[in-house]
Amino acid sequence: MGVSENSIGLILAMASSAFIGSSFILKKKGLKRAAAAGTRAGVGGYTYLLEPLWWAGMITMIVGEVANFIAYVYAPAVLVTPLGALSIIVSAVLAHFLLKERLQKMGIVGCVTCIVGSVVIVIHAPQEHTLSSVLEIWTLATQPAFLIYVAATLSLVLALVLHFEPRYGLTNILVYLGICSLMGSLTVVSIKAIGIAIKLTLEGVSQIAYPQTWFFLTVAVICVVTQLNYLNKALDTFSATIVAPVYYVMFTTLTIIASVIMFKDWSGQDASSIASEICGFITVLSGTIILHATRDQEPPPPQGTVTWYISGDSMKASEDEDLIALHNSDFLEP
Repeated sequence: MGVSENSIGLILAMASSAFIGSSFILKKKGLKRAAAAGTRAGVGGYTYLLEPLWWAGMITMIVGEVANFIAYVYAPAVLVTPLGALSIIVSAVLAHFLLKERLQKMGIVGCVTCIVGSVVIVIHAPQEHTLSSVLEIWTLATQPAFLIYVAATLSLVLALVLHFEPRYGLTNILVYLGICSLMGSLTVVSIKAIGIAIKLTLEGVSQIAYPQTWFFLTVAVICVVTQLNYLNKALDTFSATIVAPVYYVMFTTLTIIASVIMFKDWSGQDASSIASEICGFITVLSGTIILHATRDQEPPPPQGTVTWYISGDSMKASEDEDLIALHNSDFLEP
């Protein structure tokens, strides 16, 4: 008895989550090693490109994304999409043991809450329309409503890059991940078009001659490169335990919004389904707040201690510095 297509999709989706979750940790360790040898990615450095461990994480992420893409060919989105939340659990557990980024009990509750909310959203999300050519995608992508969404997305990305990143990039995780997620919502449209083009071409209906195919490919490459660049900055600056779930939540949210605008999915849904999706959003946001609230903070120096951080790079983490401490019991007596 052969394995069903749904089973193949299920296996691929679970494998994808394992690979993607592991890639966060590998890239984080690679970024830490690169930061010790040069300028950090968080302040504009690119020495991580010479770090083998970062490339191992990069390859692992690519394998995971390819597996996820293929999973959608064999199984419906309602089965594949929720399993993407497993990458949050994988990265959080690995970060706890390998990166010593302690995941507190309430942090675990936050992760579970994010997963539950995401599952609720996906279960009640409308089914995607079946598309049979790149031209159909192009028609949907050039609707006035979606063009407004694209313009708004690009405007927000420019504002984040030019105004907010220089001021708040190193202190607010939403800046880097906002850029990643906004660009990711546009990537979905392009990747879908490319997938349809490849599938139809393999079936004998070539889509290579259509300029729209190459346009979507170009957009996908630009969006993916931008996402990876800012994801590296987020991983280098913030805890992987926080980056993984917040990125997942924001990306999923914006992707669903883009899909609703582009495919007008809510027009065929009843009030109960829409209400369930909104409740799912609220649950996801609650989980994100819990994760932020339970994030490990750097302990302050003990009272009565004067501490200097001796380093040429003031942006380095305190554990990388040479410390000289003067205790009041030794030197500060009158």
